[in-house]
Amino acid sequence: MTRFIPCCALASLTLLPAQNATTSLPPVIDVHVHAMDADFPGAAPMCPNTPQFLASDPATKEAPFGWAPQDCTPKLYPAAKGQYMHEVLAEMRRLNVTAVVLGSPASVEKWKDAAPDRVIPGTGFENGMTPGARVPLDQLRAGFTTGGFKVMGEIGLQYEGLSPSDPSVDKYFALAEQLDIPVAIHMGTGGSGRANLTSPKFRGSMGNPLLLEDLLARHPKLRVQVMHAGYPMIDNMLTLLQANSHVYVDVAGLIWSYPLKEVNRYIQRLVDAGFEDRVLFGTDQMIWPKLMTYSISLIQNADYLTPQQKRDILYNNAARFLRLDKKPGR
Repeated sequence: MTRFIPCCALASLTLLPAQNATTSLPPVIDVHVHAMDADFPGAAPMCPNTPQFLASDPATKEAPFGWAPQDCTPKLYPAAKGQYMHEVLAEMRRLNVTAVVLGSPASVEKWKDAAPDRVIPGTGFENGMTPGARVPLDQLRAGFTTGGFKVMGEIGLQYEGLSPSDPSVDKYFALAEQLDIPVAIHMGTGGSGRANLTSPKFRGSMGNPLLLEDLLARHPKLRVQVMHAGYPMIDNMLTLLQANSHVYVDVAGLIWSYPLKEVNRYIQRLVDAGFEDRVLFGTDQMIWPKLMTYSISLIQNADYLTPQQKRDILYNNAARFLRLDKKPGR
């Protein structure tokens, strides 16, 4: 989710204890962290798991987001000015997290240089925040063959009103299949009033997970990470998972942007349907360093998950998807 999404509500979760020694904590893989170079515009404290999305009136001055204004404990605060990378990496070390960090090559390389043992670099083919702008194919190929990048994403075609199966971008997915690079595609959640207020080309229908079917038919060896688990289209998401065993989902963004009961219901549907080995943990980390602690705690405190299912979601599934489990020392 590459667009700023604040929300306000109370989520009653037990946060992880403050520990300094990462050796006392089991490893976690966060498959969805954004590399930010500077303070994000409009950064503000955030209450996760909003209980309500508000209607708006086009006849009045509309707020840019539709979350119900509430107070909460804990409240998540943005990083100190100029300290986002430093503070997030400190949290990753404290919590024993390895993360797929996504963004422009230059910004991701800063993160990789700062924490080479914690960062799995990822970059996409969309050129900045300009809709329709594309990275040249040869440049992207170099990034994955000689530049050290391991994941193609975040791919936000939904914000352009495009299907992931659109022929205009097929050459990029063909490259990913050729190089055996997993792709991470935004599908589903975009925030309240997105098409009305901030992204006029955004189309909810373009987040339908079944739109991936033609792409997967053309590229049957492509490994796909459906970001945000295609929320809220759970039935279509389950249909796609059943038909395509190379597809995984991440729960990033979804895990803190929506009512807690709804989040747990959605994750439980995925697990109860038999796809517990294809659910990946992620935060969609953009602004608030403590979001990582909060999001991990939501999985840890889920009473519908067994201890093994929690470990699979927090680490094992991503290690398999990213093929980290095949590396020495893992």
